Amino acid sequence: MRLQLAETRYLKDSISIISDLVNEATFKITPQAIELVAMDPANVAMVIYKLLSSCFTEYDVKEKVELAINLNNLKQILRRVKPDDSLQLEVEDNKLKVTLLGKTRRTFSIPILDVEEKEQKVPDLNFGATIKTSSTILTEAIEDVDIVGESVSFAAHPDKLMISAEGDLSKAHIDIEKGDHTQINIHSDNSLRSKYSIEYLKKMIAGGKLADEVMISFNRDYPLKLDFKAIDKVALSFILAPRVEND
Repeated sequence: MRLQLAETRYLKDSISIISDLVNEATFKITPQAIELVAMDPANVAMVIYKLLSSCFTEYDVKEKVELAINLNNLKQILRRVKPDDSLQLEVEDNKLKVTLLGKTRRTFSIPILDVEEKEQKVPDLNFGATIKTSSTILTEAIEDVDIVGESVSFAAHPDKLMISAEGDLSKAHIDIEKGDHTQINIHSDNSLRSKYSIEYLKKMIAGGKLADEVMISFNRDYPLKLDFKAIDKVALSFILAPRVEND
């Protein structure tokens, strides 16, 4: 296995985002992509990640390789990547060898972990509403409601998505209306509402670093899915369990 990446931010930003939710993860490196499906330790959120081979300047993978890695260790190395560096990934002596190529050649090795974990399956979910909007719009809405509460309500109507939160005394309410920047598709006659953890959403909206648009999918009292995709580069999705109303 030998991979070389010139647009290093797609890996660097991805690992930085994922490591806020997952400590250790098993990457599947296939001839088509680097893939990851992992749950956070509390089993509240799932991460689904794919970095496509078309993102790489060199992608030499003859057969599928599985690598279990401590993501914080990898993140610390990727923080050392300079804007003009390219990056090589290889496996050597049961370690992941990361080489940063710029004005100097810097090589790091991190151990491949022996992790016994069951394979995570992506659930088959049936969403009542899908909303495509700007990643910035969603980020600002979550940052707004973070001021007042610990949980946030998503409510979908045919003409708008409403995001709101309540604290002991304060309230915040954001209307994201259907228009040039927002497409709304509801597969129900009624409006849909569900509540989620702001703490988790604050980590997930960082996916906006990878893609200008986000697809938001949910249903009544049902998991939320956020999809961030840069075509022919990277896809990062999150599934978040709902908060029950009486917690």
